[in-house]
Amino acid sequence: MDANDEMAERLPRKATAISALRPYAETLTMVAAVTLMGMLVAPRWGTSSVDLLYLPAVLGAAFFYGFGPGAFAAVASALAFNFYFTRPIHTLRIANAEDVATVALLFLVALVTSQLAARMRREAEAARSNAERNATIAGLARRLLSCSSSEQAAGVACQELARLFDCNAIMLGNAPEPSLIAAWPSHATPAPSDLVAAIWAIESGLPAGRGTLAIGAAEWAFYPVRSAATVLGALGLARDDGSSAVDPDRITLLESLVDQVALALERSRLESETQEFARVRENDRIRSVLLSSIGQDLEPRLAAIATGVRALQRNESDHKPFISAIGGEVYKLQQYLANMLELGPESDRKAVNAGTVSIDLFNRTVSKDGVPVHLAPKEYAILAELAKHPGRVLTHGHLLRAAWGPAQERQIEYLRVAVRSLRQKLEQNPAQPTIILNEPAVGYRLVG
Repeated sequence: MDANDEMAERLPRKATAISALRPYAETLTMVAAVTLMGMLVAPRWGTSSVDLLYLPAVLGAAFFYGFGPGAFAAVASALAFNFYFTRPIHTLRIANAEDVATVALLFLVALVTSQLAARMRREAEAARSNAERNATIAGLARRLLSCSSSEQAAGVACQELARLFDCNAIMLGNAPEPSLIAAWPSHATPAPSDLVAAIWAIESGLPAGRGTLAIGAAEWAFYPVRSAATVLGALGLARDDGSSAVDPDRITLLESLVDQVALALERSRLESETQEFARVRENDRIRSVLLSSIGQDLEPRLAAIATGVRALQRNESDHKPFISAIGGEVYKLQQYLANMLELGPESDRKAVNAGTVSIDLFNRTVSKDGVPVHLAPKEYAILAELAKHPGRVLTHGHLLRAAWGPAQERQIEYLRVAVRSLRQKLEQNPAQPTIILNEPAVGYRLVG
């Protein structure tokens, strides 16, 4: 190690020592200033009120620097008062018992006051820290709300975390295997050895990598991004100098920010599933309409062709083989058309009957004893889904997805309320249902 390296190491240690001693030096200066003030006051008003002059110095030291300098100020004040204002002067001996009590009382009051001031300082610092923490979390949440996709949310999260912790940040997804979703700066990439820590964090749901309890040899520290049901990915943080990216006193802040990222990713995932579900339902509806239109347009024409073929077959003709071939092709087309119509989830024109209730999925009508029954949209969606699979048990999640979408597939209470209303409208005796039956802890089925 050369002289320059030694000098570079000494400068931080010297700066640290100065910063540690500075509060005590300034505290001693305040006590000295109060002592000089007391020397000016004592000849005119006596020493009985001088001891009170030391309390502001003790309060200031404790409030601005903490309990250590505050206690030091209490000791220094008691010694200074004893040395300069109690007889014999300029000694630490006390000849008068009353002065002993005064010095002791000054020390105790100063010590208690320093504790109270130090506690106020800690509470003020805690309040300021909580306010900054809440502001930071709210700022990240506000930026994440404007994201329309998981990739965009991951990019915003990496950018904000890199700025807040002054480090590099990456986001890895968990399916089908850990892969890089976003990074800040854009050239930040983990080494193959770091992926081991990322996989461990995703699989275990616990932090892994540098500065953590697991796989500490990795350059990156990975923190799992957890939703209520699964781990969505892992956020990785690393510094260029190889030090730990997050100080221990900021771990709580990081965990809160990671929770906000998880909420944003989960919201994006649910929105994507909802959009996909809506797209599939719209495709099914369009397919149903098209198949119904094809049936209405082609069925009469095929029937007319079949009738003409049968009429030609009854007449004597030299072209009977060709006429029979045409009849066979028409029959095949009719079968193909019937099979196509069976593919449409709501294209069956035949009503589904369940007791005295008739459910016409093609016309979207429901009647009981021949009288139309008005159903709310969610009620009809549940009944229609049951009618598509009569006799089959459909799970709670299946029915909730069909009526409310995937975002509400765990809100079983919604389903129970809707089924209770359906039974009130359709059952002869809602207390003893015979049409919509409950399969405990599984779902419902329609008795067709």
